[in-house]
Amino acid sequence: MEIAKPEWLEQMEAILEMLNEGILISDDCDRVLFVNSVFEEMTGMSRADIVGRDPVELYSPEDYLVLQELRRKTRQMGRSRDEFYLPTKGGGRLPIVASVRSVEDPEGRSFDIVALIDISEQKAAEQDLRTANAQLEKRQKEIDEDLVLAARVQQSIAPKSMVWGGIRVETFYHPVRTIGGDFGLVSPLDEDHLNVLVCDVSGHGISSALIANRIYSETISQLNNCAPLGEMLRQLNHFVMQNIGAALFFFTLSVVRVDRRGRRMVFAGAGHPPAMVVHPGEEPRLLESRSTVLGVLPDAVDAEATVEVQLDAGDRIVLYTDGITDAFNSQGKMLGVAGVQRFVRETAMLPLPEMNKAILDRVAEWREGPPADDISLVLVEV
Repeated sequence: MEIAKPEWLEQMEAILEMLNEGILISDDCDRVLFVNSVFEEMTGMSRADIVGRDPVELYSPEDYLVLQELRRKTRQMGRSRDEFYLPTKGGGRLPIVASVRSVEDPEGRSFDIVALIDISEQKAAEQDLRTANAQLEKRQKEIDEDLVLAARVQQSIAPKSMVWGGIRVETFYHPVRTIGGDFGLVSPLDEDHLNVLVCDVSGHGISSALIANRIYSETISQLNNCAPLGEMLRQLNHFVMQNIGAALFFFTLSVVRVDRRGRRMVFAGAGHPPAMVVHPGEEPRLLESRSTVLGVLPDAVDAEATVEVQLDAGDRIVLYTDGITDAFNSQGKMLGVAGVQRFVRETAMLPLPEMNKAILDRVAEWREGPPADDISLVLVEV
């Protein structure tokens, strides 16, 4: 169907043919006056099949309703820009962005100029991204479920508060992530000796937790074999270097073996913050590690790795990890061993469970923000 073109359109056709966008121009009766060659390429239809027709004739009933709403919006605002679909030869639908502008010529006749941009590649990429995100979300859900189970397993082997004869033990463990690299042990060696240990594996998260669990198993094996504490440190160091050793990986620990009948204990530390022994009302004594961090050097354990300490009734032993000492306040000052020592002195008159809570409360008050590292705290009263 031939329709007379306005003079301005005839003058612009050569320019419109040079554009990279598909162009469609319709009159106030919604009849197509012009499409350029890019439009023909996008739809697979020749202009002879389109010119003179109302574009809505090419749309499905569902798309027709949407197109009518877009037309109403354009007539009301004088312009519009929307994502939609362009019907193609053979019944296809090409995703496009349509920019529409209503204009009037000098004679007062209205025309719609539509610029069409093919966004099929963008839509395909978005679909690929949605598919990938769905797969990632599914995988993340699986990981989260695994972490919940792993956290339950790790909590099941965390040191437990207990009463062993006349000795009381209070414990606290909190990983900075779902699972962490700290672990502890409160384990009777026999009827007269109690082993108490805290260990800190470098790093955070899954890898540290896996390594910590493996070291935990080996530590249990060494303790069950009644190994002297110095020899236990040597065996753990050798085991990790032979089986796990990796760059930038290490672990530290403090362990005491308390003799409840003789009121004495044996202490061994390896690169760990000093243990403390405090009698209520007195200044806490520090027990420094004689060995260096484990898992790095074959001779990390000192020849005299242990020290014996006499205990009095009412004495309290404090073991902890650096998640407590390495807390920073709002001025950037680290709590440090001296700060922990002060908190221990201030709280040592309290009943043991209240002392445990009071130390942790003081650390939380000192620290700016949430913990940045795993936290373990074990108190023993003889």
